[in-house]
Amino acid sequence: MLKNSLLGFFRHESSTGILLMVMTLIAMGVANSPLKSYYDAFLNTPVAVVVGHLTIAKPLLLWVNDGLMAVFFFMVGLEIKREMMEGELQDPRKVAVPAMAAVGGMLVPALFYTGFNWGNPAAMKGWAIPSATDIAFALGILSLLGKRVPPVLKLFLLTLAIIDDLGAIVIIALFYTQGLSYLALFIVAVTILILWWMNRRGVTNNTAYVLIGIVMWVATLKSGVHATLAGVILGLFIPLKNNKASFHALEESLHAPVNHVILPLFAFVNTGIDFANVSWKDFTDSVTLGIVSGLFLGKQIGIFLFSWLAIRLGLGKLPEGVDWKMLYGVAILGGIGFTMSLFIGSLAFECSGDACFKLADERMGILIGSLLSGVAGYLYLRQVTRGR
Repeated sequence: MLKNSLLGFFRHESSTGILLMVMTLIAMGVANSPLKSYYDAFLNTPVAVVVGHLTIAKPLLLWVNDGLMAVFFFMVGLEIKREMMEGELQDPRKVAVPAMAAVGGMLVPALFYTGFNWGNPAAMKGWAIPSATDIAFALGILSLLGKRVPPVLKLFLLTLAIIDDLGAIVIIALFYTQGLSYLALFIVAVTILILWWMNRRGVTNNTAYVLIGIVMWVATLKSGVHATLAGVILGLFIPLKNNKASFHALEESLHAPVNHVILPLFAFVNTGIDFANVSWKDFTDSVTLGIVSGLFLGKQIGIFLFSWLAIRLGLGKLPEGVDWKMLYGVAILGGIGFTMSLFIGSLAFECSGDACFKLADERMGILIGSLLSGVAGYLYLRQVTRGR
């Protein structure tokens, strides 16, 4: 009975969002209890991999953020490729509105954040934090409304979030790289050429691609470009056209470990805020206010306004069975940044010495903005879909 209940829970769309929230609450609870020293020791556990003269030594926190999250980005790369070749992203008319919505959902929140932090170079490093939308959380909350919500609305949100993820990947590549190693970048370029050649030659062995991808990940890690980008690149090179069954099996095999292990673990190691050192000033800090306003206000304004512009310009139309009220509800849910926002925040405000207090501001802003967007979006959509 218990086994069947657990299996049913993990199959549900909302399971990932629930797990993320539970792990966040556990992390904050542990960080504010006598167990805090154990939590800190867990995050800073040294882990090293040594192969000959090659050494990769990092604390456990960075192995999660740089290593396990590369698997998450690998799955994102596979999803993007599938949508481009078989799904909504292959039809320009269907993708135009959610694509414009994604652009607005990245641009306007960044403007909100900039408005609060203009003239503060240190704080401006976080401008991209409120530009992200968490696919798992947003779809999970939308699924709680059941049959009230037409399937095409979920598809609209999924397409928007995938394009949003693609934008976040570009932002990470362009603005969050440092200390470039040209030798390592050369090795990355060679591995990409090998993947391209394998794809052109019709190689369909996914294991061969993954082995080359591991080499690319190590080289990317050493290059100064964030290592998770290797996961996206690898996902885009996995063959689909003549390899459908294997491609879909690979993507499906990643869902459980990514959604039910990697993302909850990521939430646990990144959201342990120690409230003993938090004051009212931290809640009114420009970084916190910039993130909260960007996620809760900037996202819904940007997504809705740019969707309206796309339709007014004749680039596309509202999905069948969806009205403007429903679309606005999805725009509110777009403000659930969480996973990707936390990830960008970890790059923007790396905790070191006295700078650790800034990291707490960033996480609080993400939690508050995402919570407001999730609750408001759910209640609003519940109201406007009443009777469906």
